[in-house]
Amino acid sequence: MLLGMICALASAVCFGTASVFQAVAARDTPPGTGSGVDARLLLRVLTQWRYLLGLALDGLGFLLELVALRTLPIYTVGAALAATLAVTAVVAAPVLGVRLRRAEWLAVAVVCGGLALLALSSGGEGHRAGTPALRIGVLVFAAAVLAAGALAGRLPDRSRAAVLGLGSGFGFGVVEVAVRLIDGFAPSDLLTNPATYALLIGGAAAFLLLTSAFQRGAVTTATAGMVIGETLGPAVVGVVWLGDRTRDGLAPLTVAGFALAVAGALALARFGEAPATEAPATEAPDSDTNTDIPAAPSDPATAAAERP
Repeated sequence: MLLGMICALASAVCFGTASVFQAVAARDTPPGTGSGVDARLLLRVLTQWRYLLGLALDGLGFLLELVALRTLPIYTVGAALAATLAVTAVVAAPVLGVRLRRAEWLAVAVVCGGLALLALSSGGEGHRAGTPALRIGVLVFAAAVLAAGALAGRLPDRSRAAVLGLGSGFGFGVVEVAVRLIDGFAPSDLLTNPATYALLIGGAAAFLLLTSAFQRGAVTTATAGMVIGETLGPAVVGVVWLGDRTRDGLAPLTVAGFALAVAGALALARFGEAPATEAPATEAPDSDTNTDIPAAPSDPATAAAERP
């Protein structure tokens, strides 16, 4: 139990630090033609060393998440992963020169408090194996997330950011659930389990949609959608279908801790992305530029504060 919580928090540290590097790399990558979700964007960002460093941290974070999901309820791990934004905010301070406001330090404290309540009240992971129908359902849902994300790229700017963010959150949520639905890691077990393919498709969809949101969407709405998508749905699946429970008599404490962790993460939504590169003062604003980030303030701390 303690090992699982340590792994969940360490995973959040890896993901939060990786998001800073990946977001800056996405901003520095040419967007290509059109405004939709472009699968070739992932190939272009792979030429950025910062994105590759972020991927390495993501890989380590996923291994830690895997351990956490095998020992803790999904709702606890999901809330810990939402704390990625708190990690990003703290990392952004020294790395990007961000000056956190008092309310944002309070939000970081709220996230930490919510996680502490979850650590005290959550039970062990549920031991239901999940039905074949659930495995197939998760795979179908993962494919639907990928297809819907491609269509979301054609939406107007304002709604596109929210849908891309929510879609990326659903993709990450599929990964959380799919890990619990994988019973064995022998090649024969993996190849015959629909959850394996759901994990691969959901993870790919999440990275593609999130990278597109970083480059083309509004930061706060995209990040808020991601947090909601990766926490609420998987938590419900864990409780209803996989048998996740709280410690006896501590269910209200668990609900409060989960709500505090997610609410604190939403308050830090602007840290879902790094600041754009400073543009010349005479340059006309681009129509696809993120409207949540004011263009090139003269104060470096202010510029960095407009910020995975």
